[in-house]
Amino acid sequence: MTPVTDEPVREVVRRVGVRRVAELAGVSPATVSRALREGTPVSHDTRERVRRAAASLGYSVPVRPLTVAVLARFPTRWFFAEAVAGVEGVLSAAGHVTQLHNLGDPQARAHFFAPLPVRGRADGLIVVASAIDTTEAAALDALGIPVVVLGGDMPGRPRIGIDDRAGARTAVRHLLGLGHRGVALVSFDPDEANGRATTTDRRDGWADAHAEAGRPRGPVVATGAGVADGDAAAAELLSLPVMPTAVFAMSDELAVGVLRTLRRAGVTVPGQVSVVGFDDHDSAAVAELTTVAQPVRRQGELAARALLAALGGGVPGGVSGDVPGDVEVPTRLVVRATTAPPRVS
Repeated sequence: MTPVTDEPVREVVRRVGVRRVAELAGVSPATVSRALREGTPVSHDTRERVRRAAASLGYSVPVRPLTVAVLARFPTRWFFAEAVAGVEGVLSAAGHVTQLHNLGDPQARAHFFAPLPVRGRADGLIVVASAIDTTEAAALDALGIPVVVLGGDMPGRPRIGIDDRAGARTAVRHLLGLGHRGVALVSFDPDEANGRATTTDRRDGWADAHAEAGRPRGPVVATGAGVADGDAAAAELLSLPVMPTAVFAMSDELAVGVLRTLRRAGVTVPGQVSVVGFDDHDSAAVAELTTVAQPVRRQGELAARALLAALGGGVPGGVSGDVPGDVEVPTRLVVRATTAPPRVS
């Protein structure tokens, strides 16, 4: 016989966990975990059944750090480094983890997409300025996690970026408005598949401005994306029978190379040749380069907020709340000391 005492009765309470929710909903614990997170491959009926079971038991998903994989072609280059810094700033402030993957060369790209090392290790993906083909897109879709695109395009995925065509058009309009006739274009390599969309859009903007003004286009030099490539492009322009009086370069790094080679050759800027870049790279202000500025770090921040919103962990301070869809960030022309009207012969 159990003796009667005055001590209070201690009730043993069974802790509510995933397994209890799974038992009540008639699903596996793994399905419970997926069903209680947005953007995961679970049917509507199953998701609702799991949610009702969780609510009846007073269960809520434990807060844990999310891991976000960022795919970038050239993580050490200025644009990519700025974008990743914006992403990481938002994620770290919310207690989450950034996982960076370099897709800058075919071998690294194949190494990523063949085994997909993010499978089961990442809660979401941000693709930075990297074209994804249909096979690669299918592989990412199969992961069953949210994907946000920054500066590229994947149909059906939220996109954060600028209007590259409009930005280039603004740059060339500025030069034509100063009185230059055919503006030379220093272009990214159009055969570099992973950046082809940006190259095409900026070239189209260059062509648009000439068509609007009714003026013939200047020569085109296709090259890489770095300062040394700008050097080589300027050397090619200098070898032409008639040197154009204005140059639009698709990036500030290209423009800085153009400036360096022109000045070494004794060509005055903007006295004999005007130069405009694109991006507002850190070096643009130092070189007093006229350029089209885009807020790259801000785009990274918005991409991170969009992904967190898709994962059900939106943070305040985004555009229109949690950035529910595509966001186009405006560019602006920054006029400095490398553009002026052409010299009158």
